Amino acid sequence: MDTKQFVSAIKQISEEKGISEASVLETIEAAIAAAYKRDYGKKGQIIKAKLDTESGDLVMTQIHYVVEGADEEGYLTGTLPTKVMEEKPDPQDYDSRRERRKEEDAVVGENDIIKIKYNPEKHILLEEAKKKNKKIKVGDEITTKLETHTDFGRIAAQTAKQVIIQRLREAEREAIFSEFKGREGEIISGVVQRKEGQLVFIDLGKTNGLLIPAEQIPTDNYRISQRFRFMILKVEETPRGPVVLLSRSHPKLVLGLFRVEVPEIDSGSVEVKAIAREAGSRTKIAVMSKEEGVDPIGSLVGQKGVRVQTVINELSGEKIDIILWSEKAKDFISNSFSPAKVSDVVIIDEPRRHALVEVSDDQFSLAIGKRGQNVRLAAKLTGWKIDVRSPKEDLSHKEIEDEPHS
Repeated sequence: MDTKQFVSAIKQISEEKGISEASVLETIEAAIAAAYKRDYGKKGQIIKAKLDTESGDLVMTQIHYVVEGADEEGYLTGTLPTKVMEEKPDPQDYDSRRERRKEEDAVVGENDIIKIKYNPEKHILLEEAKKKNKKIKVGDEITTKLETHTDFGRIAAQTAKQVIIQRLREAEREAIFSEFKGREGEIISGVVQRKEGQLVFIDLGKTNGLLIPAEQIPTDNYRISQRFRFMILKVEETPRGPVVLLSRSHPKLVLGLFRVEVPEIDSGSVEVKAIAREAGSRTKIAVMSKEEGVDPIGSLVGQKGVRVQTVINELSGEKIDIILWSEKAKDFISNSFSPAKVSDVVIIDEPRRHALVEVSDDQFSLAIGKRGQNVRLAAKLTGWKIDVRSPKEDLSHKEIEDEPHS
């Protein structure tokens, strides 16, 4: 493969895996170094490969860390360089069975002090290093150029292949984690890939998302190949790679869906002030206008109800009440009982945010809602404790405060 073909291959891998060309090149260099070490190096050596993509030249080097000294038992003494302390098992030391060799050059001594064995293949004593460079200090690196070889055996080639697979997988995981971590709270479209018990796995394109039972809508029927929209709830790093947790039940999903359908929300002329939701059943969303002449409720409803109906369809028929927000507590509480009509709102205890709502007899059942849902959502939306009474019930404030409320 000539240089042009090599550069083309790097670009192709970069596009397919969604990782940078620099990461792909670094991976290939690590694989060449692993193959070189397998055939021409020694265990413990730190070998680097540098490939010039323009000329095709390959430079092989060995790295030594400068350390202060070593005791009679062969353990490093003095201040240990950070790179020596944080050094991980070298993927170049994988054997043909893809098993990691046990690290035997680090032990934990008394008082949990880590003692590291001196290895002449990767450490160089400060006294010796100063013979090469008087200005050198502990923690610096000494680079030694090695003879270049490109004729590797079958086992070395297999080692290089393993390193490439491992490094590309790690780079791909890092790219996925970085991309989706920055998108938490966003709305994303995905296709149901498979179900395992109550867990639903969603194909998001570059990776799979996970929809756990607590974040599902009871009215949804998650059929294979069916497309839904989700909110990216959280992105977690696990030993198996990044896990993208999705949600269909979070209140912010409703906001995200309306943001897509209602340009006025994105432009800032309409603001969503609060959302209360019981996923799969009902949502109340409070809105206000920040510009004269803009109807906030009408903006969300849309012409002939097309905007709100699109959101309802996406939420599998979930009912949505669009409420006009007001900075006046009485007005906001009254509006929050929509579609029920409220006769009066009495503030019982403003510091404790406790109110009494009066409705006519024919509106009482609607105000309470099925299993108390309407008053419960109104309380959650407004942040007030609310009692509902008909005008015929004449109760004192003391009796009202003793009554159970929402």
